[in-house]
Amino acid sequence: MQGARTRGHPAALAAVGALIRRGTPGALLFVGPAGVGKTTLALDLAAGLLCTNEEVAARPCGECRSCRLVVRGVHPDVHRLGPDGPGRQVVIGGAGSKVRGIRDLISELALLPVEGGARVAIVESAQRMNDDAQAALLKTLEEPPTGARIMLCADSEEPLLPTIRSRCARIRLGPVGVREIEAILAKAGAAEPPVAARVARISGGRPGIALAWVARPEALRERDAIGRTLLDLAIARPADRLTGIRALAGQASAIAGIGEGTPLAPATDEASTAGRKGRTGRAPVAQESTASADPAGDETTAGDADASVDDPGSTRAPASERRRAAEALIGVWTDVTRDVALCQRGLDRSVRDLGLLDDTQALAVALEPEAVARFIDRLGRASVLIAGNASPELVLDDLALAWPRPRAGSRAA
Repeated sequence: MQGARTRGHPAALAAVGALIRRGTPGALLFVGPAGVGKTTLALDLAAGLLCTNEEVAARPCGECRSCRLVVRGVHPDVHRLGPDGPGRQVVIGGAGSKVRGIRDLISELALLPVEGGARVAIVESAQRMNDDAQAALLKTLEEPPTGARIMLCADSEEPLLPTIRSRCARIRLGPVGVREIEAILAKAGAAEPPVAARVARISGGRPGIALAWVARPEALRERDAIGRTLLDLAIARPADRLTGIRALAGQASAIAGIGEGTPLAPATDEASTAGRKGRTGRAPVAQESTASADPAGDETTAGDADASVDDPGSTRAPASERRRAAEALIGVWTDVTRDVALCQRGLDRSVRDLGLLDDTQALAVALEPEAVARFIDRLGRASVLIAGNASPELVLDDLALAWPRPRAGSRAA
């Protein structure tokens, strides 16, 4: 597999190599954290199946026409599908639908291969398939078209129907080591060594996330500001916590795509300047805003309940964007709280964000370890609630008020 692009997963690569040499099942499920390399590995397998190199052990060679087309994303026999629309779901699609979905993918697999080899379908973020899409896919998994290979890439397999999971062979991918991610960034020429070392730690073992961070240095600065402000909120009054968390939710929209391992659109100079206006070493707390529920998860743009009364022309971001920002904010909050817990256990060298180490150590001494552990659990439940269409504002308000306070008499209190 001399042309494979996957790095940091030797066991998974060996398994894929064996499949190329001995035969691939009709359905495969790649499972692992977002940004860990599932889609890259699936594309390596697709390239290996379509590679024309005479040496089977060398497939994918990375040099033949088929391999180059797969790498460029234009091979006519490789069909990819991912979440689309405001709800970021993989839908059923098909005739009359404006959104491409599972039915469209099935129709493509039913056609004869253009290059005369296998036909490969890759469903990214398969855990986001809705019920209709899963039911439609199940029928194809039960009777797959001749020569077709279906590959599902999922952050977690629990959202998938048991009947779908039972029809798929599994390849699991875990986090990649920090040194390995640094090597990946160095080979790509993506960042200077100090930046690569820092990003490798905060990426949580996910090369795709690390590459996304270094591609957006302004988003990385935004993450720094969010982390510092979260530490500051631990000593803030309840009213200030609610005000601050709403400001952070707005800032987190700049890093929302990073959490999904997807490229972000370049920020304009104007937007970047606005986001940093008035900022010094720590992110400022914005003016107080009014909480508003969104239990229905309305995707349309409505009047902004958080906008200033002096700015009637302000508009509120769609619910889907607010959920993405909340998910990104909770991701940073989880990292910050995890680092606090590590410092409480004397594992300071294992924290993800060394840039916040001094403040993290100070807060770790001031908080009760049990309270920190309970809050980590609460963060996990909050992520589930937002994914289930709960109001992101209400979830974040709850977290802001539950964020453990320093013990009385501590230096941070």
